[in-house]
Amino acid sequence: MNDTLAGEGIAEEVSGIVEDVFARLAPVVAAAGAILGRTGPVRAADLDALRPDVQAALGGRIVGAGFIAAPDTLADQRFGFEWWTCTPGGPPAQLFISLDPGSDHFLDYTRQSWFTVPRDSGRRHITGPYVDYLCTDEYTLTFTVPVLRNGTFAGVVGADVFVHEFERLLLPKLRRVDGRAAVINAQGRVIAANTARQATGSLVRDPDIASWWNAGAQPVHEAGTLLLRCGDAPIALLVTRR
Repeated sequence: MNDTLAGEGIAEEVSGIVEDVFARLAPVVAAAGAILGRTGPVRAADLDALRPDVQAALGGRIVGAGFIAAPDTLADQRFGFEWWTCTPGGPPAQLFISLDPGSDHFLDYTRQSWFTVPRDSGRRHITGPYVDYLCTDEYTLTFTVPVLRNGTFAGVVGADVFVHEFERLLLPKLRRVDGRAAVINAQGRVIAANTARQATGSLVRDPDIASWWNAGAQPVHEAGTLLLRCGDAPIALLVTRR
C-alpha cells in the first residue's frame, strides 16, 4: 500500500503522544509510591502530599489527573480518591465524589476498566474513547498506571486527555492518507478518523480488531488494508481503501 510510510509515521506520532502523557505521570507515580512505602499506616490525609505533583502534571494535553486507591489501602477509610482538573482561566479544582457505599451517589470505581485493567494486568492502560459524564461530558481517554505497595496493587495514578486533542494533532496527517484512515483502540472503537463515516466512539467491525489484538497485533500489510499497532499503546492505526 502506498500509504505504508505515512501510516508508520502516524503510528509513531500516536506513540509519542501516549509516551508523553505517561511521562508526565511518572512523578505522580513516584510520589504515590513514596507515600505508600512509608512505615506504618497510610491515611487519607497523607494523600494531600500528592497535590503538587498532580497539579504539575495538569496542562497541555492533560485536563485531569490524580491517584485512586485500592480498597483498604488507607487505614482510615475504605476508598481513596485524590483527583484534580483544569478549570478555564483559573487554578486546578479538586474533584470530590461520594466514597460512601451507602450513598445514592456512590461511584464504585473498582468496576471501571481504567482501574480493573491495571489491577489485573499489572500494566499501564488507556481507556476510551468514552464520554466522561463524571467530569467533563467530553469524549475522553483515561491513562492509568498501577501503583504497588510492598508488591501488592494499591491503586492507580491516572490522567484524562480529551479526544479532540488527539483529533487536532492527527487529523491533518490522517487527511493526507489516500484511503479511509482511523486511529482506534484495542476493541475497534474510533478515536480519530479522516471520514465522518467513522465517528468518534463508533465501532469498526471489519476487520475484527479485538481478535487481531488478542492474536498478537502483528502488522497487517494486505491489498487494501494497513493495520499497525501504535508503539506499546493499546491503540492502532487502520487504513483501508475508500
